[in-house]
Amino acid sequence: MKNILVFKHMSCQNPGIFRDYTVKQGINFVEIDLHAGDEIPDLTQFNGLWVMGGSMNVWEEDKYPWLIEEKQAILHAVKDLNMPFLGICLGHQLVAEALGGRAEKTDNYEVGLFGIEPTEEGLNHPLLKNFRKSDKWVNVHLVEVVEAPKGAVILATSGICQNHVMQLGEFAYSCQFHPEVCDHTLDGWLKIPGIPEAIEDLLGAGSLDYFKSSITENLPTNNAASLILFENWCNLVFNSSNTNY
Repeated sequence: MKNILVFKHMSCQNPGIFRDYTVKQGINFVEIDLHAGDEIPDLTQFNGLWVMGGSMNVWEEDKYPWLIEEKQAILHAVKDLNMPFLGICLGHQLVAEALGGRAEKTDNYEVGLFGIEPTEEGLNHPLLKNFRKSDKWVNVHLVEVVEAPKGAVILATSGICQNHVMQLGEFAYSCQFHPEVCDHTLDGWLKIPGIPEAIEDLLGAGSLDYFKSSITENLPTNNAASLILFENWCNLVFNSSNTNY
C-alpha cells in the first residue's frame, strides 16, 4: 500500500472522485487540512504528495501564514525528495511559486467547462495518454501560472490559459483544472461563502443554475477521463525506476 499525503485547504477541496480509484492502484490517501491547523508531518514517511485547491491565493501569506510552510514543504518534496507529486488548481499555482515561477490574477479567468489542448511536448506524453480533445474539464480560477519555474515543461494549454498541465522534474505534475470533481464536490464549493455570488457576477445573472447543471451532466465523462489521468500518473511515478517510492 502506498500512502499519499494530501494537503487540503478546506474540507470541500479534497481528492473527490480519486478516492474511488485508490484500491485498484494500492493507494491510501492521508488527508490533512492546513487551513484548519493540521501540522505538516515528516514527508519521508509518505510515497507521494498531492496539493489540492482552495479559495485563497498563493500570495496571501499575511492572511494565511501556513502558506509559507506549505510552499517550503512543496519545494522540499519536489526538489529534495523527488517525490511523486500532483498539484490541482491552487496546488498547481503553489508548486509553480514554490519552485520559482509566478502566479497572478488575470482577466483570462475560466469558470465552467473548458477543453484543453496538448502542447507539442504533451502530444505523446504518457500523462496524457488516451486523452480526448473533446473532453471538457471543470475550471474555477481567476489566477493562473504566468511564469513557469525554470525547467518546467508545459504539457497542455487552452485558448484562455496558457499553462494547464505542467511537469516539474521527473515525478512532479500539476494541472490548473479540477479533475477530482464528483457529485459532492460541487455542493461543497457552492456552500463556500461568497462563491455562488461570485459565479453570478462573473458569468452573469441567472448563470448559477447552468453552471451547476452543465458540470453535473458532464460528470460521467469527466470522471472517466479522470480515471485515465489517475492511472497514467500512477504508471509514471510508481514504476521500477522510481526506487525510492
